[in-house]
Amino acid sequence: MKTFLPLLLALLIVGCAEQPQAPQKAEYGHLDYYPAFETSHFTPRDVLVWLPEDYNPKERYGVLYMHDGQMLFDRATSWNNQSWEIDSLAHAVISDKRTAPFIVVGIDNCDSTRLFDYMPRRVFDYLPSEELQRYNTQAADFRSDDYLKFLVEELKPFIDSHYPTYPDAAHTATAGSSAGGLISLYAICEYPEVFGAAACLSTHTPMVIASLDQIAEAAPVWSKALRDYIAEHQPTPNSVKIYMDCGDQTLDSLYPHYQQKVDSLFHSHGWNDNNYQSRVFAGHHHDENSWKRRFDIPLQFIFAPKAE
Repeated sequence: MKTFLPLLLALLIVGCAEQPQAPQKAEYGHLDYYPAFETSHFTPRDVLVWLPEDYNPKERYGVLYMHDGQMLFDRATSWNNQSWEIDSLAHAVISDKRTAPFIVVGIDNCDSTRLFDYMPRRVFDYLPSEELQRYNTQAADFRSDDYLKFLVEELKPFIDSHYPTYPDAAHTATAGSSAGGLISLYAICEYPEVFGAAACLSTHTPMVIASLDQIAEAAPVWSKALRDYIAEHQPTPNSVKIYMDCGDQTLDSLYPHYQQKVDSLFHSHGWNDNNYQSRVFAGHHHDENSWKRRFDIPLQFIFAPKAE
């Protein structure tokens, strides 16, 4: 595997987590911990399953699969002393009946390979070869296809067989931020029969594997490759739910321009507001503190309660 230091400097600082020293703790609900989950497709990694406060094994639940699992519940174990506080957010929206009940499956990243695992491999097929050469990398370096096979063929069957879930796509979603937003979008494009919704926060729509000062120069080419992939591989319009957003501070300050281009692409293919939502949040940064401030919005979009 080739390495490219500029990419790691650009995104590891703002998005990548180191392995926690101890299992995370939840203030609300309960966490089941599966260390080094066995897989034949991918590198084993820790998996956490969050169950609501009033979890009842005789009821059925939707499932949200989230990336960068180290950052989801307990800031005491995170690399930057921040977390999404998913247990608190999920508890609030479920208790207030703003959503139907759901469980959360958090998949830890591997800090040394995070971007190779999350960057959508098939997007690289749309890049000019000189761009890959410029950054001393190639499409085969990226393992996101294997990561998704691990989720779809191994982890999801385990979850559905060990917990009382609704296994259909209508009750199965994925979510993440930054490169985790990219892999969430990639998952719903590649497996719309598995994932019926994706929440993609602060999605790295510039796509550039470069240092921050190079992104503005190279992003037009790289972001176009992402849009070209979406144009050919998006799910049938309005057949699933897709949520995208970004802030306007720190790394996110680069995102609104390219997010708007992605929005225009989806709208040009006929997506409506019931199935595709995109927002820009003024004053929000590229960090967990910002993501937790607004994550209740996609949760309500994805797991909207059925009308009685």
